[in-house]
Amino acid sequence: MSGRASVLAAALTLAASIAPLAAQQRPAARGATPSAFDRRCIPSGCVAPPSNIPDIATPPRKPRAAGAPVLGRRALPAGRIAALGATMDLHDGLLDADINAKIRQEENSHSQIMRTLHFLADVYGPRVTGSPSLKAAGEWAIRQMEAWSFANGHLEPWDFGHPGWVNERFSAHIIAPVKDQLTCEVVAWTPGTDGTVTAQAYQMVMPERPTPTDLTAFLDSVKDKVPGRIVLVGKTTFVPVNLDPPAKRRPDDQVRSQYDPNNPNAGQGGRGGRGGDQTPAPPMTNNEINRRVDEFLVANGAKLRVNDAGREHGQIIAFNNRSFDLAKAPPTVVMRNEDYGRISRILADGTPVELEFNIVNKVYPEGRTAYNTIAEIPGTDKRTEVVMLGGHLDSWHSATGATDNAIGCATMMEAARILKAIGVTPRRTIRVALWSGEEEGILGSQAYVKEHFGSFETPKPEYATLVAYLNIDSGTGRARGAGVFGPPAAAAVIRQALAPFEDLGVVGASATTSRTVGGTDSTAFNNAGLPGIGFGQDPIEYNTHTHHTNLDNYERVIEDDVKASAIAIAATLYQLAMRDEMLPRLPAAQMPPPVPRSTAQ
Repeated sequence: MSGRASVLAAALTLAASIAPLAAQQRPAARGATPSAFDRRCIPSGCVAPPSNIPDIATPPRKPRAAGAPVLGRRALPAGRIAALGATMDLHDGLLDADINAKIRQEENSHSQIMRTLHFLADVYGPRVTGSPSLKAAGEWAIRQMEAWSFANGHLEPWDFGHPGWVNERFSAHIIAPVKDQLTCEVVAWTPGTDGTVTAQAYQMVMPERPTPTDLTAFLDSVKDKVPGRIVLVGKTTFVPVNLDPPAKRRPDDQVRSQYDPNNPNAGQGGRGGRGGDQTPAPPMTNNEINRRVDEFLVANGAKLRVNDAGREHGQIIAFNNRSFDLAKAPPTVVMRNEDYGRISRILADGTPVELEFNIVNKVYPEGRTAYNTIAEIPGTDKRTEVVMLGGHLDSWHSATGATDNAIGCATMMEAARILKAIGVTPRRTIRVALWSGEEEGILGSQAYVKEHFGSFETPKPEYATLVAYLNIDSGTGRARGAGVFGPPAAAAVIRQALAPFEDLGVVGASATTSRTVGGTDSTAFNNAGLPGIGFGQDPIEYNTHTHHTNLDNYERVIEDDVKASAIAIAATLYQLAMRDEMLPRLPAAQMPPPVPRSTAQ
């Protein structure tokens, strides 16, 4: 028998001997478990888990007998490993293939991902930072992960510095010259109306690109038209019909180019990029103009401020009063473009318009302390080293935050659950982190990195123990590749882990050395010089319809796509938790300088 043949025979013999051991570790059949969650059973407007859907999924498990082998490379008898010698590389490939097959089987047969999404979005959404619903969502996630036999579940506090805020009730109508309902969303951290407010509308058409002097002169000129009025701030935005909407899937050749290690432009096109707009900066920023207008409206007794959403098909994005001080802003809403335009055109006819609003908001002083949600699968021989994965749990308030980013949290919880369910005993500790404060500026993850790791320039003891942090945060689209902070060798490790999943649309990984904070939580790790890994995704409807809008709900999630992402991420997580070496890092000579927080916002 040739040397090659003998190696192959030994490997096949080993694979045959492993199969019974792996079979022993397969969990008992789950039967009809909550993983077969039927989305049709969700009652309209439910605020607590429906009685026919258990709050926590705890599928029965077949207990492992004392001394029984556990699935994973390190569970093989030492004598057998020594006897095989040169066959180990081939054996590793076979075992990896076996693990990947088990990952696929677990997710395709026993997925919990849509059930997790249901609770995070339907039951606990929206989840504004500092609000009771965000804290409750974190507490539920801990209970669920503990039911999956995760350990060390806890809420980790950090100083948000602002009270929590919730919109509890809202209605808006035009009552003259016609009667109709208006579609709006309330701006966060603005006051309510203290009952129903009825007043005539006034449209305050702002000057374009004003200087501070120009703005002062304009506001003085309209001061007598504001008291007691509901003020529409700005002219109507013309939103043309889009005859060439963007594709919902990225072309394969484009994605391959982005993650091609031989492409000098690899890594471009991911989330957080900025265009090449060379338009000179205006004399005043929009934020400064808004602050001045709010001060003016409060000082002059306006009843309510209305902004134009400026988007198609009734989409509304409502952010927040950036001062977080309710005394510095009037009650404020963002109105869908179609309603705003209608009112504007009636006013242009010279016909008075009367509007009616009722806004009930509530402030929670205890929200000044926010929480990140943490749970772990403890490691074994390399337990002090950690592989992290997660996404931001907080959302805006106009919808339930399903695609941004409840499904990202559900995907990462699912990736870790898969490994636990198939019996993997990781060498390194796997830590799931669900962040808060992302929408207000990547705040929760930055606080965590600062507390636990420090930075490349001022490292804490844990800095050397983090293998990587994996992040997903771009909606429902399947993962297509990964951007890896670090040298090309780090991206090569991730690329190899993802290679078996090309059939799911994953094409590779590329390296980045940007330490700018922006876009999503992996950049908080990049900023510290740590290996942040951000997964790029097919856009589907994320940028066009759901990102931060009032349409961001459960129905916009594609189950097959998110299950594919969970499979690829679980396999990557397995490799990082089990390999002998840490993920390569940039040497000191190649580490770019840190980006100050003030410029990273």
